[in-house]
Amino acid sequence: MNKSILYILTLIGLVLTSCVPTKDMIYLQKNSSQENQVVTPSPQKPYHLQTNDNLNINIKSIDTKLVEAFNYNNQNELSNTIEGNYFNGFSIDDHGNIRLPILGEINVLGYTIEEVSKKIEKQLLEEYFKTEAGIFVNVKLAGFRYTINGEVVNTGTKTLFQDRVNIMEAIANAGDITVVGDRKDVKIFRSYPQGTETLSINLTDISAINSPAYYLQPNDYIYVKPLKQKSWGTGKTGIESLSTIITILTLATTTFLLLK
Repeated sequence: MNKSILYILTLIGLVLTSCVPTKDMIYLQKNSSQENQVVTPSPQKPYHLQTNDNLNINIKSIDTKLVEAFNYNNQNELSNTIEGNYFNGFSIDDHGNIRLPILGEINVLGYTIEEVSKKIEKQLLEEYFKTEAGIFVNVKLAGFRYTINGEVVNTGTKTLFQDRVNIMEAIANAGDITVVGDRKDVKIFRSYPQGTETLSINLTDISAINSPAYYLQPNDYIYVKPLKQKSWGTGKTGIESLSTIITILTLATTTFLLLK
């Protein structure tokens, strides 16, 4: 009798430890002490351009005819679409340069978007226009690109057409993390001209909004590692785990009886 109770307790323990708890699947949870706490996102660091980035550059003035030649790449049937801005943008080559109509090559490696705008605007005013022309240069990344891998529904390189992307949006765009994905230790590999930085973020905690990893930077690589339940192969829920354990016990009993 005691052995039967021991077997039942062991079976229940295996079921409870092998399934994924609900609290490990809920995003941005608050602790009891955080109910009245105001959580503000940490400030996002400006992104510094790297090779292979694609820029959309639009030069404007009071008289649009004055700048038509400088906007040659934008004068086509796709120029007013998001996809057109991406495919007709100016790619940064291996030397950190872009090549603009009339202006020629301009080095932008390591610059921010705002710095590139001011640099082009300054060159235009020095070489081609006066202040009265009202020159305005608008520079944007032609698509926010990142790569996500691991325990998500749709892995691969993604592109979002917006200026700022947080990790929750990036994961949602990839179809969400699977049940056996570790939401408590999501890794972000961030590239800089001088090297790569590895960041970790716990997406089940509301304080993740304060993390420097919460807002992504273009070309970030996101990796969601699997939970240990996946390597055990016992199932994602209690019912799945129980079914697996019963199958194993049935197989073991059958094998024992056949051998005996």
